[in-house]
Amino acid sequence: MREEKKQYIDTTPGWAATAWEKSLTKYQQMVPRIGSKIPYIPENGRYTDKGEDTYWWTNGFYAGLLWELYAHTKDPQFKAAARVQADRLDEPLHGFVGLHHDVGFMWLHAGVADYRLTENEAGKVRGLIAANILAGRYNPTGRYLVSWNENRPGWVIIDSLMNINILYWASQVTGDPRFTQMAVAHAGTVLANHLRPDGSVYHIVAFDPDTGAVADHPQGQGYAPESSWTRGQAWAIYGFALSYLHTGDPRYLAASKRVANYFLANTAAVGDEVVVDFRAPATPVYTDTSAAVIAANGLLLLGQVSDAGDQALYRDGGVRLLKHVTDNHTDFDPAADGIVQGATAMYHSAEERDVNMIYADFFYIEALLKLQNDPFLIW
Repeated sequence: MREEKKQYIDTTPGWAATAWEKSLTKYQQMVPRIGSKIPYIPENGRYTDKGEDTYWWTNGFYAGLLWELYAHTKDPQFKAAARVQADRLDEPLHGFVGLHHDVGFMWLHAGVADYRLTENEAGKVRGLIAANILAGRYNPTGRYLVSWNENRPGWVIIDSLMNINILYWASQVTGDPRFTQMAVAHAGTVLANHLRPDGSVYHIVAFDPDTGAVADHPQGQGYAPESSWTRGQAWAIYGFALSYLHTGDPRYLAASKRVANYFLANTAAVGDEVVVDFRAPATPVYTDTSAAVIAANGLLLLGQVSDAGDQALYRDGGVRLLKHVTDNHTDFDPAADGIVQGATAMYHSAEERDVNMIYADFFYIEALLKLQNDPFLIW
């Protein structure tokens, strides 16, 4: 069960309070400019409409960011804009054929957040449809939720730890334990097969869908299959910590800490700059600020749910990462779309390297709100 823990963070650092005010000011001006577009990466300082790729995995993050802003400010423009996003996402929700495990990323943000904040029944229905779609991807022999389509019925990616939170929510609102049972089974499979002894994680594990045995470790978004894609490490820190928050199972807390210790050791060695892959060649240097802000959220959560002796280690690590991004990789000019710069989608893709991505802004604002003890949590 989800258990409330005492917040470790007692005061908001001055730089974080300033960053929040600048972020809010910027989005107050961006929201009317974005209109009904679903943002992803700005082109020439302006977001284009990623909604044309209707099933794209990041299409819910702007809605989630808007709900975070609304939760903290109660500004009605954010609520109205978030519901415009949700209406647009009804097309893929009911189109179905292109949906995959990222329905959690999409409708935790575009549906569930609305229901939690406003008790809007339409948000609840959207979330439950998405949860049932994700549940339909469960392989009972392998005890996992298949991540992608295109004839890859055994592939599971580390990002999936974030998507299963819609299953925990579905059990909470329906009283049906099957959703949580599938989430727990999946998290256990990821724990057993993605986490390496040194605390790093595989991006992708391919299982034999008939037997559940590990078949391969395919190339993912990092440098190589056996390397250490940093956004994958960040998903693991945050995802395992969230499964602990929902279940109280100490295995997940231990796993999150193990990956967190690995992450902190690697970033401390390079002055808190987060590269795309911890085990890539030393040059060229590619950064991924999205990994930094995702990891910061996971570390701040660990700083809340860990025993007192560990709280400062993880809280301070998250604060340090967030401050480094704030000092070195942010653009608060309201004339240009997007705040967090220097994100990279994958190591071997020059087109999506060193850019702003909407989910980097989402996790950046989420972390700033954690530092203000904001009680609202999308997940």
